[in-house]
Amino acid sequence: MTSDPSSPAQPLIVLVRPQMGENIGAAARAMLNFGLTGMRIVAPRDGWPNPKATAMAAGAGSVLDSARVFDTVAEATADCSYVVATTARQRGLFLPVHDAEESAQLIRQKQAGGERCAILFGGEKSGLATDDVAHANQILTLPVNPEFSSLNLAQAVLLTAYAWRRAEDASLPFESPYENVPAPREELDGMLSHLNGVLDDAGYFYPEDKRKTLERNVRTLFTHAGFTEAEIRLFRGMIRQLGYWGRREDSTSE
Repeated sequence: MTSDPSSPAQPLIVLVRPQMGENIGAAARAMLNFGLTGMRIVAPRDGWPNPKATAMAAGAGSVLDSARVFDTVAEATADCSYVVATTARQRGLFLPVHDAEESAQLIRQKQAGGERCAILFGGEKSGLATDDVAHANQILTLPVNPEFSSLNLAQAVLLTAYAWRRAEDASLPFESPYENVPAPREELDGMLSHLNGVLDDAGYFYPEDKRKTLERNVRTLFTHAGFTEAEIRLFRGMIRQLGYWGRREDSTSE
């Protein structure tokens, strides 16, 4: 049995009686996508290790390499002080029910106090048994279609891991992987100069006494839009092409 790489800073993902190795591997990928590394597996149907899980995990093999296997939920959560059970049904137990975002916030609060937390996910066939849920402090449920509430194991892990990561980063500004900072004013001025030249050639600023007003309105329009540098480059390419076709039409008509 390998050592557990996780810490109280992140919840453990506990897969209870998973059936397909492919789903275990996909769950490992979902975990690592959002920075979770502590996987525990309770009574996997096909034993462990599972080559199908390894193949499906792709770059998340490290999660599987350090996964710990237990016979029961009680053993898998013995060192945890706060346990969350994912299920679409309350099972007649007197447990609080929260959605993924609320659960993530509660887990974060427990983690801040140094507590070890775990999230239980049931097997593909029937999910968690009532006896499994009885080990939990709360139930996590997702707003799925009541007429088709069954989620793939890896999908459930993915959604929950995402909610946990967003809760962790809630105090930080969201950093988009795309360039979304407004362009410097000089970039905007250059584009407007370019655009005004093409519009002037097209006879847009007519009559002449309205030129200043029209130019001001064009500037206000694009300043308010808050273009990024990438958008400025895109728009200037469009202006350039329109100007080219305008000149071409003029030369053709001569």
